[in-house]
Amino acid sequence: MRILVNDEQREVTNTTLATILNELGYGGARIATALNGTFIPASQRDTVTITEGASLEVLAPMQGG
Repeated sequence: MRILVNDEQREVTNTTLATILNELGYGGARIATALNGTFIPASQRDTVTITEGASLEVLAPMQGG
């Protein structure tokens, strides 16, 4: 299915947020996620289902000053 990941079209085969993050290479990374503009806590990623055309934002924390 096709979804937007950080405003870029991507083709994914999985349907839960956790498995899609693994598929996209974010595996054990410390990241924040938002699905269609709504923040999704890490504890809910296994149960959140993504559908065709969804918009996923994946953000990594930045360090420095």
